Amino acid sequence: MRCLSRHRCWSWVEPTTHCFFIRSRLRQQPRAPFKVLADSGYDDKKIEKAIADKRWNFIIALSKTRSVKSEALYLTTPTSQQWCHIDTFFRHHRRLKWDTIRLATSGNKRKRMDVRVRHTASYLRSVGKVELVCSELHNRPDGRRKYLACNDLRATAHQIVTGYRMRWAVELFHKSVKQNLGFEEVATHGFDAVIAHVHWVYCASLLLHMSPPGLSPGVQSIGDKQRALQQGLAATEKRHILQKLTQIGGVQRYKDELRQALAGI
Repeated sequence: MRCLSRHRCWSWVEPTTHCFFIRSRLRQQPRAPFKVLADSGYDDKKIEKAIADKRWNFIIALSKTRSVKSEALYLTTPTSQQWCHIDTFFRHHRRLKWDTIRLATSGNKRKRMDVRVRHTASYLRSVGKVELVCSELHNRPDGRRKYLACNDLRATAHQIVTGYRMRWAVELFHKSVKQNLGFEEVATHGFDAVIAHVHWVYCASLLLHMSPPGLSPGVQSIGDKQRALQQGLAATEKRHILQKLTQIGGVQRYKDELRQALAGI
């Protein structure tokens, strides 16, 4: 689950974390204007209510079996009746027309992706009124459909789909810091220590993306920057050794330093 604040600061929770633990952590967060993006693995009414209670906005992918109800039925039927699965809901409401929206991709070729969407304001069971979106790729009408819910009723279908697609960039970021910065290599007893470890990893990532001195602008990935920094540090040590050797009596002094270092092992 990813939380995006007004200042684009991301919070991170592993998918295997228990629902109760997530809710307890959400209650401790400040009432800042957060936007929470989550896939269907976090489609849980208690999590969604905890987010709404903080007055945050969420964009969450729903499972096909999540129960929803139209506005008309919600006003005219008992609360416990006339709910249906979201895939059945959109199948029965064929009056909702398909709209095509064009989204920019993140690749180097600057291609665009056409997505078909149907959307309407409805009620999500045990949560409340939300904007529901059914989306699919335009060139794959028989492919997998994605059902999204957003509790910000002012958001358009284009904004909801675009916001949900921002998750992928965050997934790639976490994949990168796991591979290169030891994001998962933490063994602590308390959750505060885990938070500190996560923040240190984020700081290291920010520093690497600021292009430290000595790195060429063409170096982009974190792994390449790490290797370039290691090579730069090794070159600095070699220059230091060369400077010592070229001094008067430097060879003998360097030999003495090596002997002392070996004797201390």
